[in-house]
Amino acid sequence: MNIEQILDRFRHIAVIGISDKPERASNSVSKYLIHAGYTIYPVNPGLKEIFGITCYPSLSAAAERHPGTIEIVNIFRQPDEVDEIVSEAVEIGAKVIWMQLGIINEDAAEKARKAGLDVIQNRCIAVEHKQLFG
Repeated sequence: MNIEQILDRFRHIAVIGISDKPERASNSVSKYLIHAGYTIYPVNPGLKEIFGITCYPSLSAAAERHPGTIEIVNIFRQPDEVDEIVSEAVEIGAKVIWMQLGIINEDAAEKARKAGLDVIQNRCIAVEHKQLFG
């Protein structure tokens, strides 16, 4: 599936590594996604909530609370942390792994692809959405 199809088809996005600091990309990208009509599931063990939305300590905890709904796992973490996130994403039945700008992990990407997930690396989901859907 290409980026346009992914962003058009899937509407539920877990944001791994979301920050409550407005200057952080994870914060502004998440705000953009909400305003674009997506449902986000914030994941950061250090936060209770953000934008009035419950924040979860892990992807698994978010999926447990919202079974079968998380489609895209949008990652704002260091590349060496992606493999564990991919394992969780596969376990919860996610459809897409999206690694934000600057995040590339070929081993984790291959693991995700072998499990049937689409993988996007080193791209900003908000920039891609703006370019495709204005």
